[in-house]
Amino acid sequence: MATRRMRAFKRWMTSQGIECSNALDLIDDEEEGISVRAMCDLHESDLVAVIPKQSCLTIKTSGARHVIEAAGLEGYLGLSAALMYEKSLGQHSAWFGYLQLLPERECIPLVWTLDQVDSLLSGTELHKIVKEDKALIYEDWEECILPLMASAPLELNPDFFSVEHYFAAKSLIASRSFEIDDYHGFGMVPLADLFNHKTGAEDVHFTSVSSQLVSENDAEGDDKNYVKDEDKNDDYYDTGDCEPLTQNSQSRKSYSGGSNLECSLTLGDDPTVLEMIIVKDVKVGAEVFNTYGSLGNAALLHRYGFTEPDNPNDIVNIDLELVLQWSSSMFSGRHSRTRLSLFRRLDYSGCVSQNSEYFEISYNGEPEVELLILLYIMILPEEAYHQLDLTISTVGNLNKSLSVILAKKGNIVVDMAPEISKDLLLTKNVRDALVSLADIRESLYGLNAVDDDIEALKRCCRIREGKLYHSLMLRVSERRILKKLRIYAAAGAQLFKTAERASMRKNLMRT
Repeated sequence: MATRRMRAFKRWMTSQGIECSNALDLIDDEEEGISVRAMCDLHESDLVAVIPKQSCLTIKTSGARHVIEAAGLEGYLGLSAALMYEKSLGQHSAWFGYLQLLPERECIPLVWTLDQVDSLLSGTELHKIVKEDKALIYEDWEECILPLMASAPLELNPDFFSVEHYFAAKSLIASRSFEIDDYHGFGMVPLADLFNHKTGAEDVHFTSVSSQLVSENDAEGDDKNYVKDEDKNDDYYDTGDCEPLTQNSQSRKSYSGGSNLECSLTLGDDPTVLEMIIVKDVKVGAEVFNTYGSLGNAALLHRYGFTEPDNPNDIVNIDLELVLQWSSSMFSGRHSRTRLSLFRRLDYSGCVSQNSEYFEISYNGEPEVELLILLYIMILPEEAYHQLDLTISTVGNLNKSLSVILAKKGNIVVDMAPEISKDLLLTKNVRDALVSLADIRESLYGLNAVDDDIEALKRCCRIREGKLYHSLMLRVSERRILKKLRIYAAAGAQLFKTAERASMRKNLMRT
């Protein structure tokens, strides 16, 4: 049975011309939240919803458009101001039927207290990032939102533009917004944001005929905010009881909310609407999922406030600072600086984000080859290092085409093979260094052992203790990768791959 707020939302969708097939069941569960399930079997290419762009909450459609544009606010910043303004109007907002369905804020780390961030995320990939985010967003509010309230000709209710409201708006936009097109930019897309995520299990895709766009998040592999061009046919209609909107049907449209309207969908070339299309068959009763992209648990918790067990996209980063910390414990500071300089001269580097350089450790515990090369150079005996330094100075113009540099029996060999041989790089000293780095990285989590975190996770309730549960899930997933890194270091690359293939074969035989 639909809740009052869901019934109100469905009435609002009808008033806005949002076409939602009654093959979709919008479920509003007090504990689990909102989800979408199939009322009947759905098939690839079924059209299940049409959303007019004018029904989306954007800077262009908001009643505060002129104020926001006059202040030069764009993107997420401008959309946050639009969202706060519409929420301040209450029932007088054109989006009230939609806004009343949304939570006050999404429980992403951005809106956690600093104490919670420090206690729950310490050691994880998110700890430093979230603290930096909170500081930057506060600056945005102070520099852009406060002046907006002071100068706006449109009277803005300060009770809805406080720093707390700004953080709440940012949390909703971070987890729910889409980039619609070049004109509207970012926006809140009613109905589209009700579908839950499942890694590698996209059932529905959002499309627009006007343009193909990639949002800021998409540049990092995030597909949730992606409105993509598709080839389309004309004349899509709803086919009535428990069916999606399908091609060339002449029957009347029946909403699960009970109202019946004459269907007037001719969407093949209409640039003013978004479409939701099933991309693979979904059985009756199954949840219909969107996908936010191939994201690890750190990214999922950061942007959307949840994690997934056994997420194959999980990674752990080893900061360059940690590598230098390890090197300084073994060698002099001058030694570390000169070896890093040689690494740079070979045109190698780690990943760079927000002025931080790091090396990724994959889900299976395998480090980036750049980390192995750096460790190899750091550990080279002095004679071999000087010979390598001379070789580079003589050859010149060494760049990424240089696959690996190896010292064999005291002589430097420059190998220009197309692929780097991790087996040759994994000397005993390099493998020992990997174990030391894993230990240093692990120490950031504090005194609790990983088994303590696993036991705490088993006792934790995902619904009632969401922050603790998802932070523990992140900690455990990261620490398991560090354990795999130690196994990788002990076994060596070739033995590691052989064991991995054997494990995969065993899993296939079980299934």
